[in-house]
Amino acid sequence: MSTTTLRPGLSTPVWFWLLAGLGLAWNLFGLMRFLDTAFATPEALVAGGMTPDQAVFYAALPAWLNLAFGLGVGGGVLGCGLLLLRRGLAVPVLGVSLGAYLVLFGGDVILGVFTVFGVAQVVILSMVVLIAAGLLWFARAMAQRGLLA
Repeated sequence: MSTTTLRPGLSTPVWFWLLAGLGLAWNLFGLMRFLDTAFATPEALVAGGMTPDQAVFYAALPAWLNLAFGLGVGGGVLGCGLLLLRRGLAVPVLGVSLGAYLVLFGGDVILGVFTVFGVAQVVILSMVVLIAAGLLWFARAMAQRGLLA
């Protein structure tokens, strides 16, 4: 069975649409968070709930960390959109998303983001990585079942 050709007569179960739709909603929320913070000034970050020290720290983070965040969330939105269109391209796109989130996680560890923002940041980013891994697993499983073209 090829992962690039839909299996004839195979119907798409409701849970597929539900999971792909929830994945898209999750990633759209992440995209909003990215857009809120990626180009924000320290003042805007404080207005968004960060302490002044956190905002100054966040604004000084290297651009590659924001790029990883953007690739992660952008790949998630695109990958889930491709899932909803039942396209096999969702698999590598969601793989890039997961890879970017792993870079973001590593960057947060190396640069001290977890220290500055505390356990909540560790929990949130851990959830993001786990959900990205779950979406990639889901896309691969659906491709193997013949649900993606």
